[in-house]
Amino acid sequence: MAQELSLAPALSVLDNIWLGNRRVPLFHRRKQLRERARAALRQVGLDDLALETPVSRLSIGRRQLVELARMLTRDARIFILDEPTATLSDVEIERIFDALRALKAQGKSIIYITHRLGEFFQICDSVSVLRNGELVGTRRTAEIDRPQLMHMMLGRNMGEMYPSWASKPDEPMLVVHNLQVPPIVHNFDLIAWRGTVVCLAGQVGSGAIEVLRALAGLVFNATGEVSIAGKAMRLRSVRKAQACKVGFISEDRAGEGVFVRLSVRQNLVATRLADHARLGILDRRGLRAVAARLAAAVGVDRARLGSSAGELSGGNQQKLGFGRSIGGNEPRVLLMNEPTRGVDVGARADIYRLIRQFCDRGYCLVMASSDIEEVLGIADVIVTMYRGRRIATYRRGEADVHRVLADITHQATAA
Repeated sequence: MAQELSLAPALSVLDNIWLGNRRVPLFHRRKQLRERARAALRQVGLDDLALETPVSRLSIGRRQLVELARMLTRDARIFILDEPTATLSDVEIERIFDALRALKAQGKSIIYITHRLGEFFQICDSVSVLRNGELVGTRRTAEIDRPQLMHMMLGRNMGEMYPSWASKPDEPMLVVHNLQVPPIVHNFDLIAWRGTVVCLAGQVGSGAIEVLRALAGLVFNATGEVSIAGKAMRLRSVRKAQACKVGFISEDRAGEGVFVRLSVRQNLVATRLADHARLGILDRRGLRAVAARLAAAVGVDRARLGSSAGELSGGNQQKLGFGRSIGGNEPRVLLMNEPTRGVDVGARADIYRLIRQFCDRGYCLVMASSDIEEVLGIADVIVTMYRGRRIATYRRGEADVHRVLADITHQATAA
């Protein structure tokens, strides 16, 4: 089960589950295939999903569960899962864990690849750590604690993961009043100050991702009042958002974040072509120099500038998004959905460094994240969300894991 989804969006759930399965005979009874598909969906908690539903209509989280259901029909002895929970809510994650525990009870072997430290201790019997392409070591999960595991993964202590906050907020950069994104987000207000990282913390379906997509001009039915540095910004227009210096980095790297078939160099300079053209002719030498400078700034190996962006790791692909947002053409407000989804711990530290450097230049970054550890580590302001509504707002140091978890799972009363 690959990290990036491999489903065919135009096909139904049923067709995707059996697509490419060599165990399906040439002459088969569709009723039997439907029954087995339904049983697999039931194992991952999707017993309410119609088999005829086109995959394109499903959320990213539900698509991930369909991918797992497809894997369960393969009758394999060894299952390999690469970041299967990166886009899922806590409830959906527990469904996957239940399915994996059932496979383990049947004597199946499972290789589980993840960068979420908590999952190692929830589901794994042993853990092997790789860093820079080399095996650092293998330990029984019961014999290692979280700080030790972090040190193995990073080669340094956990405290060095998140850079310190140097900026002093002095004026509001982004003001949002009464944002509506039907049918998900209702009456959402937000103030984000210069030089700060604001995290919208919520599970899949909380509305946090939809808020940022609306602010980026990507939601046609969004309404509300938004201003950037005191200047009103019209919603429902990507061009207007860009004119107000609002940048956006999608949670869907392969689908929206990078041009996977273009080179790393072409991705880095994609938004700068007009600045390096004269009479319709591109200054390719100038673009190469810009790409090399941006690659160095965001920590992408310049030797890979000619490589396809699709060949890069998730962390390096995410850095390309940063590269397009810095270097003399910075947005005042940068919006990021799930910035470290499926990214290894070392690359996470690099991304957090880039986030802090961006804000230290007086800009503002607003991110949506379902990773509570990340939210508490990087955020200057935390806004918790549940089912499209703001629950609470916390300054740095005011919240802990239990408080945030209670808010985003609605164990607390809405503020």
